[in-house]
Amino acid sequence: MLWIVVAAFGTLFLSHTAPFPFLLDKFAPSRSIWRMPHAGGPPTVYLTFDDGPNPTATPQLLDVLRETGAAATFFLIDAHLTSETAPIVRRMFEEGHAVALHSDTRALMVKSPDALSAILLRQADRIEQLAGSRPCRLFRPHAGWRSATMYQGLERIDHKLVGWTFGMWDFNWYRRRDALTLSERLARRVSPGDIIVMHDGHHVDPRPDRQYAVEATRRLVMTLKPKGWVFGRLCDPPTARC
Repeated sequence: MLWIVVAAFGTLFLSHTAPFPFLLDKFAPSRSIWRMPHAGGPPTVYLTFDDGPNPTATPQLLDVLRETGAAATFFLIDAHLTSETAPIVRRMFEEGHAVALHSDTRALMVKSPDALSAILLRQADRIEQLAGSRPCRLFRPHAGWRSATMYQGLERIDHKLVGWTFGMWDFNWYRRRDALTLSERLARRVSPGDIIVMHDGHHVDPRPDRQYAVEATRRLVMTLKPKGWVFGRLCDPPTARC
């Protein structure tokens, strides 16, 4: 009997927290993106960056993307959008990157559908007001924690939940994150349609040291581009409207 309880609890826990598609996502396949389809053509990978804008690291990252000719999708935390960082977000739009919504708390997974949709619309309004352009209709919850009510709220405002390809992240199992080993691991494992997530910010600290992410991005792009890889934006059709 105990193993049944443990299995049930584990299944329930994973359905909300798994870093890959699980039960909740199976019930809302049109509302979640964990990997992009690849229908021929050049192999395409999707760089995404969480927890910005960071007034120190994000401009450096944008410099790298401009120098290497790579596109990316930035998932922004509302609390980090200020008069200081708004020009950075404006630059994201101007240089052809995609901008979408992120959160700095797991509490959104217990909000009602109406409350969640209202929060996300307010955040999108602020980005448009301060940076001059509106983010596309994508949302990445903090640490990937999600719920049925979150999916209901996203459906009401025609947004999609975005995850990432399993293993294609910068989490290093509580060890120091190193640009060289990270870029080598990602380059070794990448396949067409993968969504990579790195962090140019932090959900609490508005200006953390993220030099590892800047350098890892440079190394990864310079490794993949000569092999014919291209770097897509998650907001491009048919995934979502920009």
